[in-house]
Amino acid sequence: MIYFDSAATTFQKPPEVAAAMWDALASMSSPGRGGYPAAVRAADMSFQCRSELAELFGLSNPEQVVFTLNATHALNLAIKSLVPPGGRAVISGYEHNAVTRPLAALRARVEIAAGPLFQPEAVLSAFDRLIVPGVDAVICSHVSNVFGFVQPIEEIASLCRSRKVPLIVDASQSAGVLPLDMKALGAAFIGMPGHKGLYGPQGTGVLLCGEGIPVRTLLEGGTGSLSIQQEMPEFLPDRLEAGTHNVPGIAGLLAGVRYVKRRGLEKILDRERRLTHQAAEGLSRIPGVKVYALPGLPHQAGVLSLTAEGADVESLGMALAERGVAARAGVHCAPLAHRTAGTLDSGTLRLSFSDFNKKEEISRLFPVIWGALENRR
Repeated sequence: MIYFDSAATTFQKPPEVAAAMWDALASMSSPGRGGYPAAVRAADMSFQCRSELAELFGLSNPEQVVFTLNATHALNLAIKSLVPPGGRAVISGYEHNAVTRPLAALRARVEIAAGPLFQPEAVLSAFDRLIVPGVDAVICSHVSNVFGFVQPIEEIASLCRSRKVPLIVDASQSAGVLPLDMKALGAAFIGMPGHKGLYGPQGTGVLLCGEGIPVRTLLEGGTGSLSIQQEMPEFLPDRLEAGTHNVPGIAGLLAGVRYVKRRGLEKILDRERRLTHQAAEGLSRIPGVKVYALPGLPHQAGVLSLTAEGADVESLGMALAERGVAARAGVHCAPLAHRTAGTLDSGTLRLSFSDFNKKEEISRLFPVIWGALENRR
């Protein structure tokens, strides 16, 4: 199988990820639940994972790193900590349902800072108009999960700091690929999956919490700390980590984070952008194919969308699957992004890459798509 769906989850992982998970299953129990060796090993490993994540993302205190089930869980915690029912939020035009559905559940008043694809100046201008007193939070995806559009998060963060409006960053497509510095951004929260660009297993996510930012719980239960009281502890990470931890998942995540740090963000981004450029160049030569990219891929990471004249994207995705190519077709849980880009009616076929894809796989993609289109016209 040729795998081009890393925006959903990275399928190829560093081999040490699985090895770390097996070791955790064999030698670790649950952190904070005892002083015996298996519990101590679990606690030490979990703290090491928090510490390495804090170092990677510019946090001075590892206890501000909260483990979650996934990025959606992290973003729900962040949004519901800052936006009250009926509150007010400003979001970009490229947000995932992990942002828009929690806001809808809160019946929040949402204003959309929309700009055309790959035009960060227009996006920034829209945020500039909408970040005003009375806004409870600004929420912005760093990179669009549909189009790979890298939004101007540093400049948006600067606006938020100057106007004293808290910022939530959805780093689902950028964590492990693009530099992110929590302290420099001054963000209230950054949510991310562990299983995409950080190469951990599915079922892992991370919420980075700004210092002094009040947090609201989604779950209450055992923490292994302050067990006599019936309220959740006020301190992090315990306040947001009720119940037994996913110890094998955290161990795998630690191995993935160490791979990213060892390999280096620059090299990972360079590989993904080279692959994306190769794919965009080749696909644009196929008659009837529209590729959503600008020449040279300015403001774009390793995600590429396309449509094809005379073929619906779902059928094209199925045809690729039949030929051993894994790609995602549809609206990608992001109807707002498609509405902003003008692709809501058709959806797109999305190709997304990781550090484990090869240029030879891209070359094999072109005849597969050409053949799939010929059979459907």
